[in-house]
Amino acid sequence: MARLTFDDHCAQIVAQTELLHATITGADLTVRVPSCPEWNLVQLLRHLGGGQHWAAEVVRTRATAPPDDRYFRDLSPDPGGFSPAWLLENAASLAAALREAGPDAGMWTPVPGGTAAFFARRFAHETLVHRADATLAVGAPLSVEESVAVDALDEWLELGSLPIMFEFHPRQRELLGPGRTIHLHATDAPGAEWLIDLTGDVITWRRAHEKAAVAVRAPLTDLVMIVYRRVPVTAPGVAVFGDRDLLDFWLDRVAFG
Repeated sequence: MARLTFDDHCAQIVAQTELLHATITGADLTVRVPSCPEWNLVQLLRHLGGGQHWAAEVVRTRATAPPDDRYFRDLSPDPGGFSPAWLLENAASLAAALREAGPDAGMWTPVPGGTAAFFARRFAHETLVHRADATLAVGAPLSVEESVAVDALDEWLELGSLPIMFEFHPRQRELLGPGRTIHLHATDAPGAEWLIDLTGDVITWRRAHEKAAVAVRAPLTDLVMIVYRRVPVTAPGVAVFGDRDLLDFWLDRVAFG
């Protein structure tokens, strides 16, 4: 399966926001978001749109340090004055800033790398996951293109296995130990399989069909939502084989997003 390109990621920021916009049209913006229980729907939307606006500022200014992000973390639950069209504007602005910069433009990023390509990929999938949050809030079905879902899971594993994550989240070191391997197997996408290896000094992963201490078989979209802890491993259509405690331990320690 081919990895999405920089241009694909820019396009997905807009596409996922458009799908989100369609999902929330006519919805009650005060409904709670079950996957982000501290927020109602309008708080979720303000967080995402504000995050896109913040990232566009980083990219446009080639920031060498992170701008203030409090304005999209301290969020009003009152939907008064909120316009869903604002989401589309922020997505378009971020995609335009990224395309103008190009993938190799240097800037601050929260992990090693320091280029616009990070923000393109991160916000493509940040937008996807918060679209999933909104669909859960309004009770709508979620559908994700196979190539986008595969890239989302790849990115999640890449970020989660960075050695610097041990500095951000020291408890992740507790995951490492002999015999600790996890297999993720998409039941509806041939070749979409991953092996997470916790047996060494760092977390590693690879695309592979291999025996592991615990295996999860589920539709591809559900696998993405499982690792983001939006879908429980007890959901219909999800099967777990082997060491369930290891799976739960891993999901608890590597959660982000």
